[in-house]
Amino acid sequence: MESELEIIKVFTFTFFAFIAMALVLILFFYYSRKKIVAQQLETKNLEIAHQKQMLQTVIQTQETERERIARDLHDGISSKLNVVSLNSHLLKTPNLSVAEIEDITNNINDLTSKALENSRQIAHDLFPPVFDKFGLKAGIEELIVEFKSTNKFEVSFSNELNLDLLTKEQQLNFFRIIQELLNNTLKYAQAKKVSIKFMRLSKFNALIYKDDGIGFKNSNVKKGMGLTNIESRVSFLKANYLIKASPNNGFEINITF
Repeated sequence: MESELEIIKVFTFTFFAFIAMALVLILFFYYSRKKIVAQQLETKNLEIAHQKQMLQTVIQTQETERERIARDLHDGISSKLNVVSLNSHLLKTPNLSVAEIEDITNNINDLTSKALENSRQIAHDLFPPVFDKFGLKAGIEELIVEFKSTNKFEVSFSNELNLDLLTKEQQLNFFRIIQELLNNTLKYAQAKKVSIKFMRLSKFNALIYKDDGIGFKNSNVKKGMGLTNIESRVSFLKANYLIKASPNNGFEINITF
């Protein structure tokens, strides 16, 4: 009888222990799964927030560009054409001397030429014709000539890749990235030398941009240098980037794709 009671006790203990272990395992898997789902949800929310920020940056950049174009059209073309119109009306003034007519005509020709030059410059800024006709490499070389003309810093450029294999959209994004980087160097870096390289880096293609300027703290990279636009373009390229910078040690960005 006692042995039967012992067996029942052992069985009962084993049964409840099994139930307890099963409950522990169920709770463990439940909360583990809940934690994993929460982490996945948080990651997804961060991705959505990042995409929203990128979209907002693109929209803001477009609005800024529209404002610049409108300002350039007004200041560089519209105002000159208004003066041309006024001078044209002056030609209708009776009893003008030959010298006065010649002076007004020369003024009209001069203003018209300047308005045409301004319109070409605006068109060039929107979509550089050299880039459009000959591709990224030629576009970068022309861009370098423009920045060298400021006499602020020297620029070296080397290319080991076949950039023609990139799509037109990819080439345009790389062109705008380099343009933005050169603008940042000109505005903030106080650099003397800039290096731009397209090269093979391990298993990836890479764009490496360096300057020998004053640098900055990595924690201030986005705020101090306004690299959000570049980050957006890197995202569109489905590429990755790494920034190396410190005070008085220049700036470097590696974009791998």
